[in-house]
Amino acid sequence: MLEIKNIHKSFGQNEILKGVDLQIDKGDVVVILGPSGSGKTTLLRCINFLEKADEGYANFGDINVHLKTASKKQIHVIRQKTAFVFQNYNLFNNKTALENVTEGLIIGRKVPKAEAAEIGKKALDKVGLSEKYDAYPSQLSGGQQQRVGIARAVALNPDIILFDEPTSALDPELVGEVLTVMKNIAKEGTTMLVVTHEISFARDVANRVVFMDGGMIVEEGPPNEIFSNPKEERTKQFLKRVLPEDYIYYI
Repeated sequence: MLEIKNIHKSFGQNEILKGVDLQIDKGDVVVILGPSGSGKTTLLRCINFLEKADEGYANFGDINVHLKTASKKQIHVIRQKTAFVFQNYNLFNNKTALENVTEGLIIGRKVPKAEAAEIGKKALDKVGLSEKYDAYPSQLSGGQQQRVGIARAVALNPDIILFDEPTSALDPELVGEVLTVMKNIAKEGTTMLVVTHEISFARDVANRVVFMDGGMIVEEGPPNEIFSNPKEERTKQFLKRVLPEDYIYYI
C-alpha cells in the first residue's frame, strides 16, 4: 500500500535521513522507535510532504512519485490518502471540536457542510467525545484535544494515518485515554504508522516495530522479536534504557 525508497533529507549540513526504505501493507500498525534526533518525525513529515525530501521515491498504491520533484497535483492526491496526527494537536483555537474535525472535509475535500457535520460527529463519538461537539480547545484537556486531532484524521477516511508522537505533549495521567483510542482504531483495521515512545503500545498493538538511529533503520521486525531477541547491538542498547526492568532480562 505504501512503499518508500531511499529517502534522504538534510537541514543545512545536518543530514537527518540517510536513505530510508520502508514498506507498509494495508492494515499494518507499524511503530517507529528510536532516540531523539534519529529522524523519526522528519520521515513522517517527508511522507506527507510537510517537509520536502532531498531524494527518494514513494509508491502509494498505483501512484509513484519522486519526493523532491512531486507536482502540486501529486502532493494533493497523496494528501487525500493520508492523515496526520500532530504531537501538539494543531487545533484551531477559535473553532469548536466539531468545526476542527469538519474543516478538512469542507475545505480540503469539498464535502457539503451537513454531510461533514454528520461525519464529524461520528468521528468524535468514536473517540469518546460525543458530549464535546461544541467545546473549544481551551475548554478541553490535553488528552481530549488530542482525541479531537485523532477524530479529525479518522473523519478523512484516509488509507493511512501518520501519528507523530501523539502522547508526548500530554501529562502522564492523560496518556492512557489517547492510547486506548488508538488501540480501538487499530482493531478496526486502520493502517497506522506511529512514531512513539510508548513501548506498551508498540508491544501490544503493532504488528511491526522499526528501530531508527542516526537517520537510518537499524532493525525491524515483529514486536516479540524486537523486544525479546533484538539482533543489532544498537537496538539492544536502546531497549535496555527504555524497557521496564521486568523486560530487560530478555535481551
